[in-house]
Amino acid sequence: MKSLLLCARQELILTLRSRWIQIFSIVFAALSLLVAWSGYILTGGSGVQDFSRTAASLVQLVVLLVPLISLVGGVLALSPERGAAELLFAQPIARQSILLGKLTGLLAALLAAQAVGFGAAGVIVFSQSGEDGLGGFLLLVLGSGALTAVFLGLAGLLSAGAGGRRRSRSLALALVIWFIAVVLYDVAALGAASFLPSGLASRLLIVSVLVNPVDAVRTGALLGAEGTSAFGSASLAFFRFTQGPLNASLLLTASLIFWILLPAMLAVFRLRRADL
Repeated sequence: MKSLLLCARQELILTLRSRWIQIFSIVFAALSLLVAWSGYILTGGSGVQDFSRTAASLVQLVVLLVPLISLVGGVLALSPERGAAELLFAQPIARQSILLGKLTGLLAALLAAQAVGFGAAGVIVFSQSGEDGLGGFLLLVLGSGALTAVFLGLAGLLSAGAGGRRRSRSLALALVIWFIAVVLYDVAALGAASFLPSGLASRLLIVSVLVNPVDAVRTGALLGAEGTSAFGSASLAFFRFTQGPLNASLLLTASLIFWILLPAMLAVFRLRRADL
């Protein structure tokens, strides 16, 4: 545990000093403030929205940006240049301690960067609209953290034992995974459901929400912020199946825990077997 925390502390310091995490923090804060300020424009209003509407508006930003930054940043940080990996893993520290420590440091740095954006938006919304809907906003913050952990674990799985030329391949695979999980998955699920009978289509949409962590976070955040009024067809089918918010929350939480643990465990297993 001491070795793991040492690796985590080193990775946290290095990541916070890097230019890309600083740019991400500024961009995420600026976009969060813009969403909070401009939410009423489409409905002909003006001013800052409340926490519920801000959270519902920020969901799409979170599910697009957070997985991309977690995957790309994770692969770049966890796939050292050729020669650096040999030096790193030659130290008298267990391989899994190095990997899990670096993942922990990266997670802490990304959560800190997101906290700047969420915090800035939260302060503005609270000062202008009060605390109405704060619970849904905090649920989105937790969902964003869970999504960060999931895709950092996937980055660790792609990067375990990879270095040099394989780093480019890992980065390309990370972009493919992001595109499938965030963009292509929902289109494919809805397209397949449109060719199936009503019962089978509903089952497919229910499974699609649980299988994809992006959909799980989106559904949970919208449920906490706006109830079922902002749901799409997949989320509505899932909510009807669970027969209430409690069962829906438990299933979504179990899905996210599974996706947080599985990639990290597979990454450790792959790193142990890698020839460095």
